[in-house]
Amino acid sequence: MAALATGGSNVDVGLLYDVNALARHAPAGVDRAVALVGDYGIPLVLVLLVLWCWRGARRQDESSAAESFAALVWAPLAAALALLVNVPLRRLVARPRPFDEHSGLQVIEPGLGLHGFSFVSDHATLTMALGIGLFLVRRKFGLIGIGLALVEGVCRVYLGVHYPTDVVGGFALGAAVVLVLAPLAMALLTPVVRAVARSPRLGRLVRAGHRARPCPVDLADREASDAGTRDKDLAA
Repeated sequence: MAALATGGSNVDVGLLYDVNALARHAPAGVDRAVALVGDYGIPLVLVLLVLWCWRGARRQDESSAAESFAALVWAPLAAALALLVNVPLRRLVARPRPFDEHSGLQVIEPGLGLHGFSFVSDHATLTMALGIGLFLVRRKFGLIGIGLALVEGVCRVYLGVHYPTDVVGGFALGAAVVLVLAPLAMALLTPVVRAVARSPRLGRLVRAGHRARPCPVDLADREASDAGTRDKDLAA
């Protein structure tokens, strides 16, 4: 941790300069686009992927839909939990931002993400947690999500706000929280989701073909009601 706190190894710093050097030779419009994609674009796309995956999961049978919905709920919950874990981790490592330790970096974001410590990257943690969470539900969407997380990591180094090891640490933290706690999370969430699926009002959140189940009617009550109706008709 001492090496991290003092700026990182030569390989880490070398990769930082190599990737960030691309920003010096790129047009200003490209730099702004990378900043926009890295800050908001990729996280937004991942959220949309979660919603799209939920749309498809609702078309499954009742049991599979409940499990898929529980896993989709766990993905953002795990991402939020990983970000919470990163709060004390950053303070423990206390690694300065790369531009505070090294001169000559092209820092693209003058007003965003420049406060606080560097290890680990929140953006890398968030995006990888969502990507791995999607992978647990549907591999196709998960692979796309993991690929987007990797692009996010490159963006953070390109912008000059994180070392490569900050990004790798974020990937490891996000993946670890999702995978290690997934069995416990699914054991807790799946019964709740199944209860929601049986609800007449909320069942559609879990399964597209959900219909409110008719309330059972006592046969004796039905016969008594029919008899009362006939008596009224005769009296009339």
